[in-house]
Amino acid sequence: MGVQADQVFVNLPVKDLNTSIDFFTKIGFEFNAQYTDENATCMVINENTFVMLLVEDFFKTFTKKEIPDAAKHTEVIVALSVESRGKVDEIVNKALAAGGKPNDPIDHGFMYVWSFQDIDGHLWELFYMEASAADKA
Repeated sequence: MGVQADQVFVNLPVKDLNTSIDFFTKIGFEFNAQYTDENATCMVINENTFVMLLVEDFFKTFTKKEIPDAAKHTEVIVALSVESRGKVDEIVNKALAAGGKPNDPIDHGFMYVWSFQDIDGHLWELFYMEASAADKA
């Protein structure tokens, strides 16, 4: 089997760290205080997957490329699989109540997807796929 990683860290630039922490806390995410300071925080997705929210100026120390305006350009969609259609709706509705912007839900029958833009414009996609469809894929 090809490359395998023990953990996944997605790095996203944010304009205001405390506002981002507040937004994602309202959705139900938790943070690892050990990796949190005035420049960054580590948002826990699960025991092996994390999103590092980095203040834009700090994010720029990792790349010479410009940071795109996520409200106008899409560089990444963070897609998270959850256990039910109801859980998709629950998480997205929390994101919308916290100030996120909705995208239209898509129902493929075997797979249900609903996404939102966070307060910095990053796209987050929640989806549920029936086990029988996943087995066929």
